[in-house]
Amino acid sequence: MDLDKDVKYVKGVGPNRVQLLNKLGIFTLKDLITYYPRTYEDRSIPKAITECVNGEEALVEGIACGRVSEIRLKGKTMQRLLVRDETGGCTITWFNQSYLKNKFKAGEKYKFYGKVTNNFGKITMTSPVFDEKDKNFNTGKIIPLYPLTYQLSQNVLRKIMEAGLAEVEGNLQETLPTYLLEEYGLEEINEAARQIHFPKELKDFERARKRLVFEELLSTQLALLTLKNSYQSEGEGIAFDKKVKMSEVINELPFRLTKAQLRVLEEIDSNMEAKTSMNRLLQGDVGSGKTVVAMCAAYKAVKSGYQAAIMAPTAILATQHLEKFQNILEKLNIKCELLISGISKKKKEQLLERLAKGEIDILIGTHAIIEENVVFKKLGLVVTDEQHRFGVKQRTKIAEKGVNPDVLVMTATPIPRTLALILYGDLDISIIDELPPNRKKIETFAVNKKMTERVNGFIEQQMKEGRQAYIVCPLVEENEELDLESVEELYETYAKEIFPQYRVDYIHGKMRPKQKDEIMERFKLGEIDILISTTVIEVGVDVPNSNIMVVENAERFGLAQLHQLRGRVGRGDYQSYCILKYEGRSETMRERMKVMCSTNDGFIISEKDLELRGSGDFFGTVQHGLPEFKIANLFEDMPILKSVQGIAMQILKDDPKLEKEENVLLKNLIRNKFMKRIEI
Repeated sequence: MDLDKDVKYVKGVGPNRVQLLNKLGIFTLKDLITYYPRTYEDRSIPKAITECVNGEEALVEGIACGRVSEIRLKGKTMQRLLVRDETGGCTITWFNQSYLKNKFKAGEKYKFYGKVTNNFGKITMTSPVFDEKDKNFNTGKIIPLYPLTYQLSQNVLRKIMEAGLAEVEGNLQETLPTYLLEEYGLEEINEAARQIHFPKELKDFERARKRLVFEELLSTQLALLTLKNSYQSEGEGIAFDKKVKMSEVINELPFRLTKAQLRVLEEIDSNMEAKTSMNRLLQGDVGSGKTVVAMCAAYKAVKSGYQAAIMAPTAILATQHLEKFQNILEKLNIKCELLISGISKKKKEQLLERLAKGEIDILIGTHAIIEENVVFKKLGLVVTDEQHRFGVKQRTKIAEKGVNPDVLVMTATPIPRTLALILYGDLDISIIDELPPNRKKIETFAVNKKMTERVNGFIEQQMKEGRQAYIVCPLVEENEELDLESVEELYETYAKEIFPQYRVDYIHGKMRPKQKDEIMERFKLGEIDILISTTVIEVGVDVPNSNIMVVENAERFGLAQLHQLRGRVGRGDYQSYCILKYEGRSETMRERMKVMCSTNDGFIISEKDLELRGSGDFFGTVQHGLPEFKIANLFEDMPILKSVQGIAMQILKDDPKLEKEENVLLKNLIRNKFMKRIEI
């Protein structure tokens, strides 16, 4: 049995459906059987027709009281069937499904599952799924519901899933040692795989889920802890000079640091003076002052006789860092240079030569720093500043340019502390949980589309006062599925219809990096009044004059992402505003909008985001460099997570390299799952 075989060879897939499955991230047989349902419908227990409640989804069994009648309406047809059980009757209707006319025989019993309407005792059901009395394909059992893509139905995916499971039936290799299965009462892998997709009863699903969540979280914890242990056993790190005081930089700053910044600097300072390599995550909300902390750490490294590398996600952000570093550090006789892909070949050659000779103290740049021809004379500190962290293994690539340099990873994505400890288990953690005192609260309003004219009037008022605005929308081009306005369409609307008197431009992720940088530079210089953008602006450029942000279709974004976007304004002396335009009335969405309007604290928002959306959406693979959680929900599964962390620590304490025979399966599990990121 080959779990890596192409999913197109699974029964029922073929060349047409394989593309739809690929869109869902399903490429192999293994991807298919680990594509778990998002929820289930219990269609196993029938209800008496007259007991059905208005608006509920229910299963009814009834005898057809005749054949299907068809009514022609404007441009469509309606099929109608009356069924009865011993308590009463129910009228079933479908639309444009003429083939149903010969599907039902009078006097035969059928099962129907769908949404019930009960108007004063008149009971109807529209477009239900159905089965003949003795069949159980659509009804009579617990049915899994999967996250889908356009053009792929639940029925089709369920049939494919059944075919995939039939292929692996009883042949899946166990991934957990017997002692763990027995001690924690966990189900065997083949049974868990079957019951997670097609449970006979809800308790079967719960047992299967417990086992799969346990495995997913245990393997993640073991991988992270193994990585952390490998950092610590890589030989001695650099003990930076205790005589070099960070206060020399702090005294040059035109502002006072917050208590949180000073606390974090103390943690970093003692790390840097110790002999073991620093591997620290610095978490701080947008605008909390992480760059200054990096500057102080870089100063200590340079004055101790080493070089520092600062890596940013975009050229414009790297340039922004360079300006800040030069303003302060040049006075202290420290040479900072910029390495981005846009510089000329000749300039780059000269820069690399000076770097190798040790004539450059701090190199600030983009991914260009990782290239092989970038050689440091004596690299002592690596700072990666990015919204979305690299893969756990990948970020060590730059560290390999020195001999066990200290590493500081900075992120502006607030993550609840308990989770940060678990997700970034390979790093020590510092948190800046306080904003500078001069930062004004960004006023946030959630409005529906009916308020568009008032919002536009408000934008115009700000424009007249000389400010600038961001308008954010979710997509780059027209998308049939979601039918949201694209950047180009929105640009046309704002530039030609709403604000023809102002300078409007747009930016999106599909543009070349150079083009994006040029547009952001023009916005920064005040040559653009209104910038229409996708979330590409999430990774921050300081434009102090922009004080208003409008987010179109705000319901499409996660809270953490909305908070990141909001952080683009409020960078100057002016009162700033964030207006969230939304559609829909769901309770969850209203709750999310309420959270955004009531707090500017990213940590509170991230807790709420996790609670409302679950971890699948909250952490994309890119964000933390780990394989995505396919089944674990970090909010619901926190108790399992905490117990698993203790179990992982105990296992590695007894067997640090997982060499004992009883742990061979665990070693294989984390090797397979984290192959590109971790070496054991």
